Amino acid sequence: MKNIFYDLKSFFILWITQSFSALGSAMTNFALVIWIYQHSGSALTTAMLAVCSYAPYVIMSIFAGAVSDKWNKKIIMLVCDSFAAVCTVTVMILLKNNCLQVWHLYVINALNGLMNTVQQPASDVATTLLIPEKYYQKTSGMRSFSNSLVTVLTPAFASALLAFAGIEAIIVFDLATFTTAFVVLLFFIEIPEIKKENEETENFIKSVKSGIFWLNKNKGILWMMLFLSAINFIASVYESALPAMILSKRDEAALGAVNTCVGIAALVGSIIVTFMPEPKSRVKVICGCLLFSMSTENFLLSFGNSTIVWCVGALCGWICIPIMNANMDVIFRTNIPTDMQGRIYSVRNTLQFFTIPLGYFTGGFLLDNIFEPFVSEASENFFIRTFFGTEKGDGASFLFFIIGIAGIVVCLVFSNNRYIRKMK
Repeated sequence: MKNIFYDLKSFFILWITQSFSALGSAMTNFALVIWIYQHSGSALTTAMLAVCSYAPYVIMSIFAGAVSDKWNKKIIMLVCDSFAAVCTVTVMILLKNNCLQVWHLYVINALNGLMNTVQQPASDVATTLLIPEKYYQKTSGMRSFSNSLVTVLTPAFASALLAFAGIEAIIVFDLATFTTAFVVLLFFIEIPEIKKENEETENFIKSVKSGIFWLNKNKGILWMMLFLSAINFIASVYESALPAMILSKRDEAALGAVNTCVGIAALVGSIIVTFMPEPKSRVKVICGCLLFSMSTENFLLSFGNSTIVWCVGALCGWICIPIMNANMDVIFRTNIPTDMQGRIYSVRNTLQFFTIPLGYFTGGFLLDNIFEPFVSEASENFFIRTFFGTEKGDGASFLFFIIGIAGIVVCLVFSNNRYIRKMK
């Protein structure tokens, strides 16, 4: 145990402070989602907040890896975090002057998404450089643990601060967590840089192409990314529909309860994967986890009509996700050369995440324009009336049924892909 703390000292410090900062950011995002839905009452308008975050992220990510591989990782992280803090301060100023509008948040989220294109691959590579290979699975579990803890704490803390002090207090807390993480990274973390043999001769365009060519030669990694791309589309439709359904049928407390259960489930899954032995086949674990998740939560959300059932669905749907993520993380880190990871992760961000804004937009559009109007006019339809209902929010229940079936089909198709099956 002593050796672990010695080997991972820098990682522990960075992990704890960055997780603390992530909690502040998540609380701000939670409060802004509620603010937008209360002001607009539209699932599509609310979902567009996520679309604006992800669109520039996936469009520019394919080029960002070359930048992150060539530039100092620590400086990239500090600059990007500072820019995010400036955006948060801007939101607070607009709120204080009663000037905040939905389009302001769209613009700010788009700018943040643009900065994340460079920060994310730099952060991923920095993590690899700070961790000995033998600790990859454990540290992946630990990072999943902290992410899950943030998910658990966010609704409770954000709801409490919203009730007693307003959204401005949440933003102040967010800025305080940013300051802590910034100071620690600046003065107490030393991230080693990689010396590349072709650093002087390889230009920007060649760096971008080399990442694409590497993936073309390593079909297993490429198809795993495409698999997650399809899953991310379904998950994004789910994310766009969930607040609309719960806020229509219940209230913010119910939404907070479901989100808390998501965090608790992921917390338990993170603990399991941190201490579980290495599996014989990580690919089988990944496929099995995703199939279980897709075949449980969506149907419980679809057919259930109470907060308790929705919470059970959240527990079933998310307990295996950290196990899947950790095994996927190990596959990537062990198969992708360290000096190529920035480029490969950036290509991954484009391939794997471009479906997220599409999913958010599709989910919001389908809910507002097809599923909600359909169920409201289907009072004579026995199947719809019996299994889903015809009130506001029941269109989302019907949508969850559809994406549950889609998720199962996607898992079965990709798990039988010959390139994926060859991987361990």
